[in-house]
Amino acid sequence: MPIGGNDVKKNSPGESTVNMVRPKHSIRYLQAILLICFALPLSGCREKGSANGTGMTDKARAHSYSTTFQQTENPLSESGKWIEGHAAGANLWGNVQTVSGAAYGVDEPTPFGDPTAILAGTWGPTQTAAATVKINHVLAGGCCHEVELRLRTTISHNSITGYEAYCSVMPTQPYCHITRWNGPNGSYWNFETGSSSAYLKNGDVLKATISGTNPTIITLYINGAQILQATDTGAAGGGFGAYGPWTSGNPGIGFFDNIDSDWKSFGLSSFTVTDVQP
Repeated sequence: MPIGGNDVKKNSPGESTVNMVRPKHSIRYLQAILLICFALPLSGCREKGSANGTGMTDKARAHSYSTTFQQTENPLSESGKWIEGHAAGANLWGNVQTVSGAAYGVDEPTPFGDPTAILAGTWGPTQTAAATVKINHVLAGGCCHEVELRLRTTISHNSITGYEAYCSVMPTQPYCHITRWNGPNGSYWNFETGSSSAYLKNGDVLKATISGTNPTIITLYINGAQILQATDTGAAGGGFGAYGPWTSGNPGIGFFDNIDSDWKSFGLSSFTVTDVQP
């Protein structure tokens, strides 16, 4: 039946057609339907979608990324989703590799050239990153062996800026810190409030959050318990550089081993990050 319910008679031979004009109420009904149809695409309804392996929800203006490092890659790429430390200078910062379910450091070309990898793309400034620690054998002796979470990090030529929440994986050298990277290699500042004698064990979950612009607040957790917090207002510290506070940048991971380069003795078996877009 045509919309509006009007009658349309089929012609018999020699007959004329009657009732071909739609009543006014039918025309108004059609206009109303058309208005609704055209309005729907403009109504601002949010839909879930995905892009480049990340789960993205427009309604919350947030997206996330999660990995268990199942590929074997050197350097870590996961189909181009990561930016490596060598992008800032292969003679300055190291790269990250993955081997069958874990991420490890590769090299450390300078005393503070931590192997680093951050996610590519554009990330919102409010970030939460978490990683599961993997210890293949317990390390002892002198300092240091560390695993790191990166927040609001930017890698460019001869420069890495951003924040790092990190902990020792050595029971003989227990500590955790929150640091700001100022840009130049070797310019960093541990600026957390308080101190911690914690260290990470196999299976522990290291988590860090960041929010705010000035001040910027970074908080570090182990297995859900808050360990440290730092507040950045742009105060000078760490030698030289722009000093922040850094209001944008990407999340990622890193490692540190200034003793033996036994990179595959400790690493991360998973990494998850979420953000909130401004």
